Amino acid sequence: MKVRNLCVLCAYVFELSTHLVKMDFTRLFDILEYQQQRFPQKIALAGQENGAWRTWSTAEALAERDRISAGLLARGFQKGDRVGILTHCGSPNWIIADGALLQSGMIPVPVHATARADEIEFIIRDAGLRAFFVSNGDMLGKLQTAGISPDYLFSFEKITGATHWDILRAEPDAATAGRIRTLRDSIEATDLATLLYTSGTTGTPKGVMLTHANIVSNIKAVLTIVPVNPRVTAVSFLPLSHILERMVTYVYQTSGTPVWFADSLERLPETLRDVRPHFFTAVPRILERAYERLLERRNQSGFLGKKILDWAMALGERYPYSGKAGMPLDYRLKLWVADLLVFRRWRKAMGGRVRGIAVGAAALQPRLGRLFSAAGVDVREGYGLTETSPVVSFNRFEPGGVHFGTVGIPAPGVEVRIADANAEGEGEVQVRGPNVMSGYWNLPEETAARFTPDGWFKTGDLGRFEYKRFLKITGRQSEVFKTTTGKFVAPAYVEQQLLRSPFLDQCMAVGLNQPFVGALVVPNFIHMEAWCRENKVHWTAPQYMIMNPKVEKLFRQEIDRINEEHLGPIEKVRAFRLLAEPWTPQNGLLTPTLKLRRGELGKRFDGEIQELFKAK
Repeated sequence: MKVRNLCVLCAYVFELSTHLVKMDFTRLFDILEYQQQRFPQKIALAGQENGAWRTWSTAEALAERDRISAGLLARGFQKGDRVGILTHCGSPNWIIADGALLQSGMIPVPVHATARADEIEFIIRDAGLRAFFVSNGDMLGKLQTAGISPDYLFSFEKITGATHWDILRAEPDAATAGRIRTLRDSIEATDLATLLYTSGTTGTPKGVMLTHANIVSNIKAVLTIVPVNPRVTAVSFLPLSHILERMVTYVYQTSGTPVWFADSLERLPETLRDVRPHFFTAVPRILERAYERLLERRNQSGFLGKKILDWAMALGERYPYSGKAGMPLDYRLKLWVADLLVFRRWRKAMGGRVRGIAVGAAALQPRLGRLFSAAGVDVREGYGLTETSPVVSFNRFEPGGVHFGTVGIPAPGVEVRIADANAEGEGEVQVRGPNVMSGYWNLPEETAARFTPDGWFKTGDLGRFEYKRFLKITGRQSEVFKTTTGKFVAPAYVEQQLLRSPFLDQCMAVGLNQPFVGALVVPNFIHMEAWCRENKVHWTAPQYMIMNPKVEKLFRQEIDRINEEHLGPIEKVRAFRLLAEPWTPQNGLLTPTLKLRRGELGKRFDGEIQELFKAK
């Protein structure tokens, strides 16, 4: 009897394990089927159409994906064709178009909505794009401005000059369905899945080749360290042309998490209140905007309200670097009071259910990560590159897994080493793992130059490990400059320290072949205006306020404080220049991922930089 029961148990285990193997995924287009098998959703995807929400179940998304594949095949598209996607925001149509291309063996080539005309022209020519999906007339206009057009243009909205989505789609007959299955079966995990052009702070964009295996390995790694599952809801508002947000949407699909797409950043507060998400990803600028809205609310409060908000924010910015694990009892009591008086309403403005925010693409000011986490919204910063699919390291949500000011612990399956470390343990961050790209499109020599002889990818970033296992990024090798004292300075590190001040919004450290370090500074005008009112300094337009002697004195005091508390003798900023115009991708001073275009900034403000060093 025991033998029979054992045989039945073994048969059950074998059947279950076989089912689990079948449910696994190795290619990106397998993910929606994986969701359908494990936890089919009535709402898998949702987006705005004509001012109202439209939702897609998992089954509906799968069926629509097959219709788009059928429409493309009917127009003569073949395996290996490269197809661009240029949209103003993410959407269910983006996800469905991506899946349709992938399962047909075609190569999606997302393009940033903020890309310049010359960059778009270069990508079309370099990738040999045969077609483009665009979201609306504005995006079609960007293509037309580039002066070169692919053979086919498809649009999510009805616009003149492009074939609308509804006309492209076709119900697959038996022959077409069979052809789609044949194409799917011919695609290996090691095949090229997508081509992503790096925005680049200098030079010509490079096409990063990522395979299905590259991105799938990162999806499976991230699934183990983020709190997403079928019982939570996510909002997506970052562009899907960025590998971070695209990979994260794959994570949502894999985990069965319904994902709702915001149609613009301007409507994000409204979207958060409508959807009431538990989780989303963001760039630091989004958290800075939320902080600025809190400052605006503070400025509109009475005397007592200002005092309470100031106390709560100061308390939040002292949130332990190691999270709840390092929180003393007296701090817990004060935090409870702050939550009752301030933070609860702040969470309500974000929908009231947000549990976690994953932050990437640029450095997060530690004080903001601590403030949000103190307010009950756990903020976790990570690090990665397009070439690494993208996540290399990430601060964890579990106790003891976070240290603000670092980019976290290496992701599962990803190896990180510090090459040629100096006495402080700082050197180049190098990465090895299944998530590392197969190379740059049409650039074999540049591909070879980015790898060490023993197979490690050279990120070009400088960093070190802190607290034994937490990675801290301190700058870029290519950005390090030498002053006339013969000492090297990493400008990104200086900038990170300067941004500790709430009065600074953006800054760039300069000093190549100069006797000391200087800085270009864009003030946080919301915070500065509040200070002016409280200190009886007459407020006018920003271009005049930056010349006000009292304002200059304020910034001198702030920079002197940071010099004393956080910067070494060689790194201290001795001269600075206030600028009135914010730096954005639109004015060409930031990349689409919000990194400084140092070369362009240097050209644009060459006169100001020269005057800066003449002043001392």
